[in-house]
Amino acid sequence: MDKKINMKASPSIVCLGGGIGSVQLVRGLRDYSDKLTVVVSMADDGGSGGRLRRLFSIPPPGDLINCLAALSDAEPVLKQLLTYRFEGNRWGRDDSLKGQKLGNLILVALTKMYGDFNQALTEAERIFACHGKILPASIDNVSIWAKTVDGMRIVGEETIDRGKYNGRRQLSEIHLQPEDARASKEVLSAIKQADMIIAGPGDLYTTVLPVLAVKEIARAIRQSKVTKVFVVNIANKPFETPNYSVYDYIEAVTRHVGSFPFTSVVVNTNVKPRMPRGFRYHYVQSDIIDAAKKIKLLKADLVNAEFPLYHDSAKLAAALMKLL
Repeated sequence: MDKKINMKASPSIVCLGGGIGSVQLVRGLRDYSDKLTVVVSMADDGGSGGRLRRLFSIPPPGDLINCLAALSDAEPVLKQLLTYRFEGNRWGRDDSLKGQKLGNLILVALTKMYGDFNQALTEAERIFACHGKILPASIDNVSIWAKTVDGMRIVGEETIDRGKYNGRRQLSEIHLQPEDARASKEVLSAIKQADMIIAGPGDLYTTVLPVLAVKEIARAIRQSKVTKVFVVNIANKPFETPNYSVYDYIEAVTRHVGSFPFTSVVVNTNVKPRMPRGFRYHYVQSDIIDAAKKIKLLKADLVNAEFPLYHDSAKLAAALMKLL
């Protein structure tokens, strides 16, 4: 266990999202808590995980495995095995080994062995000494569809995420299918017992909002009286949040949830590192307008200087701990 953790005072923290943003987040938070729960969107239908979802009729394993690797206390070689990817096209044939991630295949195998996906995930956490708990956001088989600012309906997470449609590629809203997707009792209990609830960072429309769109989760967050934090992304992703300011993120959450249920917003202020070549990402504008004054803002240098699309795990975790 890391020396930064005070076992008696270790806060119970729930992280909502599941993508690479959540991975960066929990890598830092694990130094401060041994009571971490990651609630992962189940709307993913693209890449190698989407192929396994279609082939074996299981929930998408990709983000669950990435978070498991980030929280694993197993030997380094075992953690590397979880994220080892075979050569080839991630978007290839569903029944092809090419481009598959070994951790995803392990979770499929455990599901076949135990006959239950959730039990398989629990067993994977035990095998790989998970420093926390990883939970699917919904117990139903969910997908998402989106509407663009031009009113075009786009179906499927991969299509939305990769901007594989015509017209103006900017989103205005996303919806779950089915709309009344249910959360597990374990997810709702974790939120109820949390000392801190964190949403983001991550792709707003294809990772974070699909978790908040689960009505039972949104209700549980609203009812909670603890510190509730929304982490704004470092950079805006093409096809999802082009030219978004901090307030645009707040407004998008409000539009989908019916209110902004978070008490604090965390914003990066360091925009000096140059974006990597080949990426059409731009820093999020950090200005806040009057409508956001009731929200506590925490502004800090949070950028990963080596790859500025992402947060620096240590910086972000240290900033969040100041809010407890």
